[in-house]
Amino acid sequence: MSKANDLIIVVDDDPDILTVLKGNLQLAGFRVKTFTSGLKALAAIRNGPPDLLILDLTLPDIDGIQLCRRLREQQLNFPVIMLTARDGLSDKVLGLECGADDYVVKPFAFLELQARIKTCLRRLEAATGKEELDSLSVGSLRIDRQKRLVRVADKEIELTKKEFSLLWLLAENQGRVMTREDIRKVLWGWQQLYSWSRTIDVHIRHLRQKIETDPEHPTLIRTVIGVGYRLQVE
Repeated sequence: MSKANDLIIVVDDDPDILTVLKGNLQLAGFRVKTFTSGLKALAAIRNGPPDLLILDLTLPDIDGIQLCRRLREQQLNFPVIMLTARDGLSDKVLGLECGADDYVVKPFAFLELQARIKTCLRRLEAATGKEELDSLSVGSLRIDRQKRLVRVADKEIELTKKEFSLLWLLAENQGRVMTREDIRKVLWGWQQLYSWSRTIDVHIRHLRQKIETDPEHPTLIRTVIGVGYRLQVE
């Protein structure tokens, strides 16, 4: 989850984009620094790394690929989101291979970018053990992460490793809609799971069969049509 002291650096050669992003990110509770120069951003990062970097692929002095590669070579491992007008598959692959965590194509909706930012920060917190909870409850559902136990109305439920991780992700964000893209990036990353894959829907169906009283009419895991899923008890 974003915190009031999270710092985001935005690097883009378009001053208008920087102005809009800075205003929206500050309204969302982030501290923000902006740069139109990749080299100036690199110097600032060396003096104090951000919590997340939003990086345009095309810059006047050093392109985003080179900048990202330099950061990773220097073991600076905060999340990087590439922000670019290029939407070719080869450009996306190149950005990810140089060490970027995500790739957003212009034009974009700020809410989409904000969701990507939150996903990257959640993944970082999970990797570093920040704010880690041992158990969660949603209605009659009880989840113990340390023991990897799931109970519904005192009945113990057996889940696979991926089913447990998916249920924990939904429970940790109870009440919020988790898009399929969010779920894919948190649980599968960029490995062998394409946008047309039904893997996430299959795992949701298996979870419902195990934790719902009536899987055909779920009361815990709700479908948000065209978006994703939400774990919530009315």
